[in-house]
Amino acid sequence: MSTITLQEAQADLKGIVRRLNAGDEVVVTDGDRVVARIVGDHRPTTPRPGPGLGKGMMTIVADDDDHLKDFAEYMP
Repeated sequence: MSTITLQEAQADLKGIVRRLNAGDEVVVTDGDRVVARIVGDHRPTTPRPGPGLGKGMMTIVADDDDHLKDFAEYMP
């Protein structure tokens, strides 16, 4: 836990927030009074899978018109 003044927080709030790790806490004071607590809550983002990793997991059959009979009333 670190402590900064309100003036320091106003000057570099964006930088302070970016430097916070999950669970870190910054206490903002105005004189002797605590006016805010900033707590880091970064959630790790899962990286997107690379292209081609799902290859072979799905088969598209172009000749399959049987399933379209169920939707005939909705088609123009």
